Amino acid sequence: MIAEIVATGEELRLGSVVDTNSAYIARELTDLGIHVTRHSCVGDDMDTLVSLFIEISNRADVAVVTGGLGPTEDDLTAAAAATAAGVELKLDLRALEAIENFFKARKRSMPSSNRKQAMLPKGAECIINPIGTAPAFLMKMGRCRFFFLPGAPLEVKRIMSDVILPKIADLWGKDRSVFLTKTLCVFGITEAETGERLEAVGGKFPGVRVGLRAVFPIIQIKLYAKGTDDTALQRQLEDASGWVLNKFGNKVFSVDGNAMEVEIGNLLRQNKATLGVAESCTGGLISDWITNVSGSSDYFLLSAVTYSNDAKVRILGVSADTIEKYGAVHEETAKQMAAGVRRISGATYGLSTSGIAGPTGGTPEKPVGTVCIGLATPEGVRGMQYNFPYQERWRNKSIFAITALDLLRRELLMKQDKVHIS
Repeated sequence: MIAEIVATGEELRLGSVVDTNSAYIARELTDLGIHVTRHSCVGDDMDTLVSLFIEISNRADVAVVTGGLGPTEDDLTAAAAATAAGVELKLDLRALEAIENFFKARKRSMPSSNRKQAMLPKGAECIINPIGTAPAFLMKMGRCRFFFLPGAPLEVKRIMSDVILPKIADLWGKDRSVFLTKTLCVFGITEAETGERLEAVGGKFPGVRVGLRAVFPIIQIKLYAKGTDDTALQRQLEDASGWVLNKFGNKVFSVDGNAMEVEIGNLLRQNKATLGVAESCTGGLISDWITNVSGSSDYFLLSAVTYSNDAKVRILGVSADTIEKYGAVHEETAKQMAAGVRRISGATYGLSTSGIAGPTGGTPEKPVGTVCIGLATPEGVRGMQYNFPYQERWRNKSIFAITALDLLRRELLMKQDKVHIS
């Protein structure tokens, strides 16, 4: 089955808004074993939309179109679909009722312009939008089944998961090929070296393809297997995954595609441990990542962004003499920050960062990209200094933060290993 994805809207065409919908839809269709051949992005132009829909109707089996279903004059998708199919727009009473109910539930009157959203191509099947006003709809043109969705990413994901993906799976049929994927995440190695280490995968596991995706500052290793035997494919993926783990060792921080902060949370729970964080150069980024994980209150106790030297001394108890002698960016300062946040939070572990994110502030002795990380554990405190080659502030903050979390991850894994051995 061949699929195409279309994103509409001037803001997408001009690049003022990033199109995350198409990436999400492509991943979901690929996981169903459907071959996505093209992504198209077009502005709010009737002739262009009509022409594109007619082209797709003759070459694809499935098309997912996002955007252009709003109440304003420049929302042209429904009208373009009707023109391409050679039918008229017709008021869909079920769609209108859903839109009216959306406003009633919020105790608001429905603007007259929203009635436009209930005008669907004749013969189209309305799909109710449970979290927005714009109904989705599907219709057949030529050989292709088109699924038209609103452009808001939350609405796209909800309608795709609830309705569109099950419908497409039914179309694809029970005898379709099985397409399985597995994602391993690594940190502390370059993309080039990662690729070199993976060169032998194809020869050792002929049914498995490998893809790399660099999402600074981590790299995702994606393993793909396609066939008709679900059990055999799963075994192939697991074998290939084991081989990758052997190649990369503890640079692999997740075998399930999880973010570092998710894995940290899992390890803290498994170790029945808690965490306090003191940040300077990362400005709360570590704490933000950790608290983005649902349930992080189980193990995350305190965050202190002690940006100034005075805050480090007054809040964390860092010695003024230490800062005077070594400066804020030094292992000794980071150690005292970690010990201080562990003490005042009562956490099992204290983690700290102090560095030079740039692009200014560097010196020959401590250039931009220098970070000192402190880790306080029940056994003691240690501090490390790292130097990264980046000049961009956002890159340094990100790699400082994930380096600190990776240091904690390795400590937690070592603790687990000691428990298992004993």
